[in-house]
Amino acid sequence: MMNGIEVFHPNVSPLLVIPEAPDYPRPAPRWLTAHAFRGLMKKIVYLLSDSTGETVARVGAAALSLFNRAVDKRLRVFIRSEAEADAVIDEFRREPGAVIVTMVNPDLRERIMNAAETLGLPAFAVLQPVVGMLEAHLGETAKPLMGGQYVVDDLYYRRIDAIDYAISHDDGALTDRLARADVILTGVSRTSKTPTCIYLAVRGVKAANLPLVPGANPPPAFFSAISGGVPVVALTASPARLAQIRSHRLEAIGHDRGAEYAALEMIRREVADARLLFERIGAPVIDVTRRSIEETAAEIMAILRKLGRA
Repeated sequence: MMNGIEVFHPNVSPLLVIPEAPDYPRPAPRWLTAHAFRGLMKKIVYLLSDSTGETVARVGAAALSLFNRAVDKRLRVFIRSEAEADAVIDEFRREPGAVIVTMVNPDLRERIMNAAETLGLPAFAVLQPVVGMLEAHLGETAKPLMGGQYVVDDLYYRRIDAIDYAISHDDGALTDRLARADVILTGVSRTSKTPTCIYLAVRGVKAANLPLVPGANPPPAFFSAISGGVPVVALTASPARLAQIRSHRLEAIGHDRGAEYAALEMIRREVADARLLFERIGAPVIDVTRRSIEETAAEIMAILRKLGRA
């Protein structure tokens, strides 16, 4: 009993009772069922990894995106000892929740899974069904190597080189080196070219960013790169969306939101002129109006694979 309120505890009573306080005139006492009380609480989902947590975080995000309810996601990474595993177990003993695991160490994984089962918590080891299927298919036992996908090999150095390339080529700098690109992204201002180039670079793709400037032709190096076989992917967006983004950008840097840069009619002309250029050079066009950076990059990668460039 706290200040006249009996607080629900799942192991004590199936009901929450809130009696009427003497100095607070309300009708008769109100009753909330245990189910209704739990419905008011934010559900907890534990995401556990013995490495960086990128895999379990992505799996959790993808699965939780299918639900409307807000969730308290708790990412716990580099769980590589019994003490670290026990610390996490103590945490979800105090605050129960669903448990999603991507851990390759079988002893630590089972330690956590068994604890969750004992506590009556839903738990799932994401990698194990896939690993088991591959073991049967390949006729080989998997080696429990933590962070095995993070190897300093040729692909790693290629990613580093691509990131350096994306940064040095951002916003059209060093256009005479466009011929070294795996792909050139072009489009009017604020069509997500820069973040998409960086995202692709992390995946080892050298993406050059060539912005289209109103009233100006692209540099000769752009057309030389195209003649040399470098593919171009064009990014566009709806004028209304671009106007909104540009207005916010101007406001953020302290400029007049009504400037020509954010004027809807001006943007419509830019987008139309850009479309004519895209048609002239035969570039595939991706509308990024309702696309995330990840979706845009995935489509670009698909285009490059068809061309044998990825």
